[in-house]
Amino acid sequence: MDDLTIIGSEEWCSFESFGIPAIKARVDSGAKTSSIQANNIKTFYKETEEWVRFEVNPLQVNRSISIKCEAKIHAKRSIKSSIGIAEERLVIKAPITMGASTFEIELTLANRDSMEFRMLLGREALYNRYLVNPSATYLLPEFTQEDLDNKYASFQKEKTGLKIALLASNPELFSNKRLMEAGKARGHDMAFLNVQQAYMKFDATEPQIRYRGGNVIDMFDAIIPRIRPSMTFYACALIRQFDAMGAYCLNSAEAITQSRDKLLATQLFAKNDIHIPITGFANSPLDTRDLIKMVNGAPLIIKLLESTQGKGVVLAETNKAAESVINAFKSVNTNILVQEFIKEANGQDIRCFVVNGKVVASMQRQAAKGEFRANIHQGGSAAKVKITTEERKLAVKAAKILNLPVAGVDIIRSNKGPLLLEVNSSPGLEGIEAATGFDIANVMIEAIEKKLKYKR
Repeated sequence: MDDLTIIGSEEWCSFESFGIPAIKARVDSGAKTSSIQANNIKTFYKETEEWVRFEVNPLQVNRSISIKCEAKIHAKRSIKSSIGIAEERLVIKAPITMGASTFEIELTLANRDSMEFRMLLGREALYNRYLVNPSATYLLPEFTQEDLDNKYASFQKEKTGLKIALLASNPELFSNKRLMEAGKARGHDMAFLNVQQAYMKFDATEPQIRYRGGNVIDMFDAIIPRIRPSMTFYACALIRQFDAMGAYCLNSAEAITQSRDKLLATQLFAKNDIHIPITGFANSPLDTRDLIKMVNGAPLIIKLLESTQGKGVVLAETNKAAESVINAFKSVNTNILVQEFIKEANGQDIRCFVVNGKVVASMQRQAAKGEFRANIHQGGSAAKVKITTEERKLAVKAAKILNLPVAGVDIIRSNKGPLLLEVNSSPGLEGIEAATGFDIANVMIEAIEKKLKYKR
């Protein structure tokens, strides 16, 4: 015991074999196995041995740095999520350096994007080597910011010259930060534009977009719209102006407007043979009872036409309750849709993330106990899911009907097959990147490069 080194609950380490010069680890003797953050995990064979390729973003505060790694697969372990969905995780072996010591440990490849630390050091790695003082940190040599800048200098990308603007409202949102990081990681000039602080000059010879009290915005090659519902009208005017001035907009103003109008979108889906839950729409209170009957009666779903993230969605469990809610909405001139309740879905739906006509990732969302809405913002949980060919085709077709290069398509599984719930033109990245471990932000930046025919 006297020969054991005492370490803190947080320490710096490195993996020379992977080319990772520094990564901060959470030391947790309560966990058995160590794990490292890994994205874009893909298996392959070297002769008869199965290997894995993956990418590590070693610095929590700078995801623009991504290191590609390869390792032989040591084991595969099935781990169940909190909602009971089993997920297979790969285990590798790699030499780790901590202070002056280098030794081999087992590492589980896991998505740790939502965690404070990119790595967790478990008790198997500590056994017969270290004792942990949980009240101390960095008892081994600590890296300063200058040290990190020097160690990662070679990973900084050369500037490409492409100028991309993210048009949104809050630069601190996870999705917005990820897109900014992904663009910078590929060497592009990224700028955040607050929708409310930009304004326009309409002129046939010199149209302009100005920002924050008079600064003329230099022309961008591309715009990524991330529009909150309350800003749809004004933001779409800005998007049309950028388009008129020659910038490529990842989602057009027309496509965003169509997706935000749930009634119009529903009509377009029905017209194009997209299967949806039976849906009704009426204006007069005289039609309420027949409207309820038309969608197979209670329980049923009542949706505000401008709802988002599960807000403005009500479950009416009896015909009387449904009639009261519908008439209450109509009395204040609020437009609603009435939709059949798919009981067999059991509070689950599927979010498919579509980019340029392909489903790049999908997750299954499970509603919290006592809740019927599976939205993450309503307390739902998420896990990676394998979708069927029919579900994939449905998601791609729905995005295409609304002319959305980027879309979050929500599907529900029913006894009649997959049904389309809705299509989101500004889908969030946090839940689906955490559930799938896939770098969707990077795929969106690649989609812009492809459209602009940019070549590295």
